[in-house]
Order: sequence, then C-alpha cells, then structure tokens
Amino acid sequence: MTRASLDKQPHEVASMFDDVAAKYDLTNDVLSLGQTRLWRRAVARAVDARPGEYVLDLAAGTATSSLPFAEAGATVVPCDFSLGMLREGKRRHPELPLTAGDATRLPFADAVFDAVTISFGLRNVQDTDAALRELLRVTKPGGRVVICEFSHPTWTPFRTVYTEYLMRALPPVATAVSSNPDAYVYLADSIRAWPDQPALAARLQAAGWSAVAWRNLTGGIVALHRGVRT
Repeated sequence: MTRASLDKQPHEVASMFDDVAAKYDLTNDVLSLGQTRLWRRAVARAVDARPGEYVLDLAAGTATSSLPFAEAGATVVPCDFSLGMLREGKRRHPELPLTAGDATRLPFADAVFDAVTISFGLRNVQDTDAALRELLRVTKPGGRVVICEFSHPTWTPFRTVYTEYLMRALPPVATAVSSNPDAYVYLADSIRAWPDQPALAARLQAAGWSAVAWRNLTGGIVALHRGVRT
C-alpha cells in the first residue's frame, strides 16, 4: 500500500488513489459524516451546468462528482491521473468519457470548456499554481472555475475540535473502512498544510482568474472558490 508524502510526487499520489479506488466514495461518506453529498450538491449549484455546455471535472476519481453535470444536459469530461480510479469509474459509468490527465499538463486544447471544476483534488497536485494556470488555459473566455477544497474552519474553538478529529479519530476510522488507511493519514496532513481561504483566492488571481470569490461550507471545513476567465 502507498502513502504519499507532502512533497506530492505524482506517481506516489496516483498510486495511493489506485489503492483506495474501490472503497473511495464509501470511505469519504463515512469520514465526513455524510457531508460529502451536501458538498457535491453545492458544487453542482455553483457550476450551474447547462445543456450544450462543455464541463471539465478534474480529479473526478470514480466520476461520481461528474454525474450532476451530465444530468443537467452538459457534456462532461471526467479527468483524473489515477488509472485505478478511472477503471473503477468506467466500470460504474461506462457512458462517460473518463480521461487520464495530469492537472499540470492537461490533454486538452486551449479554450475548450465553458466551466472547469475540481473537488478535493487541487490539494493533491504537486504544483498548485501550474494547475490553476492550466485550468485557465482550457477555459473559454467568459468561462468559469469552481474549486471545492478542504479549508480552515473560521471559528477558533471549532477549528481546534476539527483538528483533533483529523489527527486522532480519522486514522482509526479509516482503518475500519478503507483499503489503505495510511492514505487518510496523508489526507489529514495535507488538509492541515493547505492554505486558507484568502490565500487560495490570491493564488487564483495570480494565475489569471478574475472576479474571484469564495463561500464557506460547514463552517469553513470546506470552501468553494469561484472565478471567471476574462
């Protein structure tokens, strides 16, 4: 079993997700106490996919996150660099065009997508800024980005409780439900090391995105960042 380190070597991260692909969605539901479904609905509303649009769902994993966009009538391309995740996604959703791709070197032409989105995946990319620039490159002028990522709770007492859960409760729970518990130790470490809401917004702006804003979900455990390509 593979556990990635915080230097996020792509082959280590991909291998780690290969290991957890079969039980990934179930484990996330358990560890988040069911919140992942609420977060996915919030992403779908923020993306607001429409019939005829092209949507890139980056770090799509098993493509569960892609389904709302397809149901809205958009053409969605689920993209991930874990072949294990893609195989599991193709088994579950053979109708979707699951595509292998690295977030820092996307296999798409310039200005293809009306909307691009990534949920709980940007944190695992070795070069965050390169990924934000790539997302901009493949987005049409006037197109939009929605990033859903773990963030920093805004209420200090709650932040303390949350951190204790991450570091103490998450590993034993993951041991019970995941095929690779060590992957969720990396998860906890990577969440703690991730920039807060204003810092990620600044990185989006530096990458070239305009009208950048964010909204906290579940008290800031998760944040939705949005931007527009001018």
